[in-house]
Parts: sequence; structure tokens; C-alpha cells
Amino acid sequence: MVECVNVLKHKINHGWATVGDEIVVVVQQARPISATALASSTAVKVRRGDVRRAVVVRTRKAVKRPDGRIIRFDDNAAVLLNNKREMLGTRLSGVVSADLRQKGWSKILSLAPKVRRWAATCISPPLTT
Repeated sequence: MVECVNVLKHKINHGWATVGDEIVVVVQQARPISATALASSTAVKVRRGDVRRAVVVRTRKAVKRPDGRIIRFDDNAAVLLNNKREMLGTRLSGVVSADLRQKGWSKILSLAPKVRRWAATCISPPLTT
């Protein structure tokens, strides 16, 4: 679990991050590492209290797409990055938004088990007659 500290390169929206934005996070919880796993691996990638960069992949706030559809998720989620802006992990769990492709995060989409291209419950604009 991570906590957002700062939204990078996003001067509009008063500091709100949307899907595909890069943010600075502090690691609040990390999976404990056993002594055998610690002995076999040379470096521990994430520890509690680390300050890292991440990319937002899901938001609870509804996002309106150019075609008028609105998409939202059940929770907020981010993918941790290293100093070279590459994914820190090798696996993703859960759905990610297809809007990441427009922001240049195609690598995340290729590793995701499921990509949400359209909203399950679309809120479409009213029909005009």
C-alpha cells in the first residue's frame, strides 16, 4: 500500500492525478521478506518508508472519455517505477485502464491481465431527437 505525496508535471487540476499520471509515493505497507528469500536475493526492492515514483493505473474518480463514455473503478491503484521510469515489478494484478496507451505506458498494458477499454456501466449523454 502506498500514499501519494506529489503529482509530477501536472500543473492543472490542482494536484489531482488521473490515469497515466506520474506521482511520488511513500510505501506504507510492504510484503514481509523471509530470511531464506533475503539470503537468496541480493537486493530488496521495496521497503516500508521508501519514497518512489509510480504511475496511476486505476482511479475511483470517474473519467470522461472523448466519445462521451464515463469510466470508473472500484479502487485507486498505481504501479511502482525505478529511476529509469521502468516498472519495478514483473507482474500486475487487476484491471488497468486503456487510457495508459495514450500517455505512453504501453509496457504496463502488455503485462496487465485485463485492460478496461470501455465502461461496464456506461453513462452516455442524453439522446436528442
